[in-house]
Amino acid sequence: MKKLEQIMDAHALDLALTRITHEILERHSDLPALCVVGMQSRGVFLARRIAAKISAMEKVTLKTGTLDATLYRDDYRYRMPFRQPQVRVTDIPFDINEKTVILVDDVLFTGRTTRAALDALMDHGRPRMIQLAVLIDRGHRELPIRADYLGKEITTLAKQEVALKVSEIDREDSLWLMEIEESD
Repeated sequence: MKKLEQIMDAHALDLALTRITHEILERHSDLPALCVVGMQSRGVFLARRIAAKISAMEKVTLKTGTLDATLYRDDYRYRMPFRQPQVRVTDIPFDINEKTVILVDDVLFTGRTTRAALDALMDHGRPRMIQLAVLIDRGHRELPIRADYLGKEITTLAKQEVALKVSEIDREDSLWLMEIEESD
């Protein structure tokens, strides 16, 4: 894979998360009924940042959790039939029943990961409402799923990938459009 272009630097990424945070606050006045769940892997860090921004602005502590939807995907057996899927931690240490859950992911592509996350989340309870916040919508939807809160929409080719780097893992915040190199 090779880098094509940088879509967001650290400042642009922070601005997008701040805008998403403000939009969430505009729509939700009952903050004790709100929780934020990040999808593994990098959506977890975005969710924590959004929750921290809400906490700083409103002087409340939001409940946050992490969700891995790998085993709920309808395509993991077909994409790599001879490899075990990499399962990560799901940690939702609070009751989501009758809560508004903001589900956070880095990139919205086909919609299959989001569909799987909805199934995984429902195994933890019955939220009053689930809304989706994504940093990037790159199109190519295969399912009727859209983001309620969106950092940026971009147009990509199917052979391209969008890669988020976060300081917690990669020691930098940036978002890149990558070219997938075809093997012979």
